[in-house]
Amino acid sequence: MRFMMLMIPQGYETAAPGTMPPAEAVAAMMKYNEALKAAGVLITLDGLHPPSTGARVSFAGGKPVVADGPFTEAKEVLGGYWMIDVKSREEAIAWAKRCPASSNEIIEIRQVQEMSDFPPDVQEAAAGFAELQGRKN
Repeated sequence: MRFMMLMIPQGYETAAPGTMPPAEAVAAMMKYNEALKAAGVLITLDGLHPPSTGARVSFAGGKPVVADGPFTEAKEVLGGYWMIDVKSREEAIAWAKRCPASSNEIIEIRQVQEMSDFPPDVQEAAAGFAELQGRKN
């Protein structure tokens, strides 16, 4: 089962461009990341620049509208993510609990939808999806 663990650092929604975590926090996180890899559960991971450097594209009325960050209405934003492959939701939670997160960080855990989760008509409509992902299943 694949799960995405989403890091939500409180206050990151107002972070200035170029905001970086302290080296000590990065070193602690690297040990955690290495443990995920050593256990064979890590698929990928990345940190994200602050929303102040991003953009949002909305489709009100069916037309794309671009808004540059920061996004004043945002209460929580992503700071980064891990994609892991584990046997259960409980195992994903156990990994999240091991993260050396600070008191202002939250990890949201979301299971990735697999094609087998969908009814046959949806699977048929999504024919070729695995190839787009570079996967065989």
